[in-house]
Amino acid sequence: MFKSKRFRNNWIIVLLISSIPGLIFGGLMNWLAGGRVENELLQMHNKQIQLRAANIDEQFSYLETSAMHWAFDPNFNYSLASLSLSRDFEIARNITQTLVNMKGANPLAIEAELFLEGSAPVRFHPQYEALTDAAQIDGYRQLLAHDKNVFWSQITSESDSTSDNPLSLMIKIPETDEKPFGIIAVTIETKKVAKLLQTLAPYDDGGTFLLDENGEQLLSSSGQESVSQLDEAIKKEVLTSNNRSGSFLFDWNQSTYTVSFGTMSRIGTDWKYVTASPISVITKPVVFISQLVLTLSIGMLLLAFVLSWLASRRIYSPIAQLVRMLTGNTALTGLGNEHHDDFKIIEKEWLHLTRESMTLQNKLEQQLPHLKEGFLLQLVQGYLYSYSEQALFERMRNFGWTVDNRHYVVLYIHLSGFENLEGRFSSGDEGLVTFVAANITKELASSCFEQAEVMNFHDLSVGLLLIVPDETENEQKEAFRTFSQELTQAIHHVLNVYVSVTIGSLAVSIVHVPSRFEEAMQASSRRRFESRNQIIDLESLEEHDKENQEIHYPFALEREIIQALRTAQKDEAKQLIQTFLEELIERGAKVIDIHQGALQLLGSILHAIRLAGLDLNRMFNSANLYEQLMQIGDQQKMITWFHDKVVSPCMIELESRSDSQVKKTVETAMIYLQNNYMKEISLDSCADHAGTNTVALSKAFKQVSGKNFIDYLTELRIEKAKDLLRDTDLKINDIAEKVGYQPSYFNRIFKKQESITPSQYRDLYRN
Repeated sequence: MFKSKRFRNNWIIVLLISSIPGLIFGGLMNWLAGGRVENELLQMHNKQIQLRAANIDEQFSYLETSAMHWAFDPNFNYSLASLSLSRDFEIARNITQTLVNMKGANPLAIEAELFLEGSAPVRFHPQYEALTDAAQIDGYRQLLAHDKNVFWSQITSESDSTSDNPLSLMIKIPETDEKPFGIIAVTIETKKVAKLLQTLAPYDDGGTFLLDENGEQLLSSSGQESVSQLDEAIKKEVLTSNNRSGSFLFDWNQSTYTVSFGTMSRIGTDWKYVTASPISVITKPVVFISQLVLTLSIGMLLLAFVLSWLASRRIYSPIAQLVRMLTGNTALTGLGNEHHDDFKIIEKEWLHLTRESMTLQNKLEQQLPHLKEGFLLQLVQGYLYSYSEQALFERMRNFGWTVDNRHYVVLYIHLSGFENLEGRFSSGDEGLVTFVAANITKELASSCFEQAEVMNFHDLSVGLLLIVPDETENEQKEAFRTFSQELTQAIHHVLNVYVSVTIGSLAVSIVHVPSRFEEAMQASSRRRFESRNQIIDLESLEEHDKENQEIHYPFALEREIIQALRTAQKDEAKQLIQTFLEELIERGAKVIDIHQGALQLLGSILHAIRLAGLDLNRMFNSANLYEQLMQIGDQQKMITWFHDKVVSPCMIELESRSDSQVKKTVETAMIYLQNNYMKEISLDSCADHAGTNTVALSKAFKQVSGKNFIDYLTELRIEKAKDLLRDTDLKINDIAEKVGYQPSYFNRIFKKQESITPSQYRDLYRN
């Protein structure tokens, strides 16, 4: 350590600082002790008196403030004037506890009591007691009659045996009322106050006492009420001066006293404190000390040499520790015995750490956008539900967002018509298209809003969180709609895809953002299925849906599609599926309606396949067709999906299991049934028409359609009857004849098949 130049310089400086002033001080003490030190000591004594007097004043002020604060306790309310405390034990117990707390809260207080005026005066001392002594009651009533609500007084105390008339602080309750019904008395302990007054004159000779505004002695440091001749003479001199504070020298019995006095402002009055101390006692140590200091200074010079060495080592130790921490002791080891400058080493290592810190800061700034996007994705998807609003605010502030007095709006942007981009983008480039759309959204949102954050979902959908000031709602709605229109036009112009923007409901709290985002995603499915740009305002969506637009489902086409699949007519099935979707779309159906219709068609097809005895898991490789269908939002893509994923596997399976001639025979029989179902038909007549026998036709019919001849004919007639019931006003008997049944049998067979009568079916459908 001594090899360090910095350490040696510090040690020399400390040695000079510690030794030279001591020598100079010792020499000056003898010269100054004659008179100057005496005056300085007297001035210092007076200042100490003032400081200690201020301390006593603060303790009395604390007593007054604390007692007045307790006087406003709810236990001392107006209800005390009307309560019967002999019965209300709970209130009496609370008052007793409050008085005990008042006493305990004030170091000077020896007791706290409460007197309540009324038809039967009572006192809490601190326990409840009824007063019967007329003299006591008159004494308290005289205190209640005092012209001030808070004042100091001397009353007889049962606790302070050292004084006949201890000093007490009186507080009327209620304090602000002109007609108080009680008074709180906080009595101070004379011994403790006497000890406080002794601090003003801590010498055996002399003393301290307090005077009230009339010049009467209240308390003294001796604790006695009798006044000594010295105190009486000093009191006359102080009262004669008519000054609020001051100091003077007073000669008494061949001794000189330094007298200091001042004023303490108490509630409703002023007190004077007077303290007298003999000068000889104050200045006596000065002569001895001045000689002693010079002697000790020489010895301290030697001690300073040792201490300066130790102090220098102590002062230098943080620097040495810092050097070791920064360098790992490599720098010191490398320098060997050569002298080195520690601060240059610290500077070098500090600059190195600064460069490292800046490098890490730059890396953090590069990763910050990804961290922010990850936080937003967790937020909107509900993964931060366990965080409180304040915790989320703190994290958002750390990311640089302003969240005070802000509202939040989520916009969900969905892209459709990706099939129109053939030539520019290929299958699998959905993420790239979404990336371009997200960049356009971010650029446009940054120019329109103060705080806008984009979330790229990489599946032809983009989320946008807007943090806006809490302005009027109408202005915000108009701004969101204008921005949405500009955004749809910009993305459509650049990418040639169709854009639907769903404007979520306004969230006044950050914890509501996940639910608002979920609502916006769900509302996106309410967009129109046709290819065009759309803006969906979630708050006005319900009013728009009140139009109660009826969605038409083409049941007849569904049956034709299933029939085409049963007879292995692949091209016709594809064409019928296209016609089926066009009928759903032509009336302006929403995406959710198209999906529901397509799901119902898929369910009917799978049901027919299962009835045909085919294994769905083997045919479709256990794929979740419903989930795949729900992911499709384009008409042409949906037609292609039905053809590739449903029709083609079905055709392959049917062709592998059914003979083409058998299917043709069954097809001929089915066509015959569809054309003659209203007539009396039997298996024999149908077999004759198909050119086969009844046994072969029955077996083939079951193999191809999955149903026997009678069941198929019955379902055909019932379906035709249901069409007539829905679409015509024909009578039930007429409908029965048109489908080849007797009226009485028609009702029974219809109820057996549908579980309701024909008339109930008609009423149910029309309602």
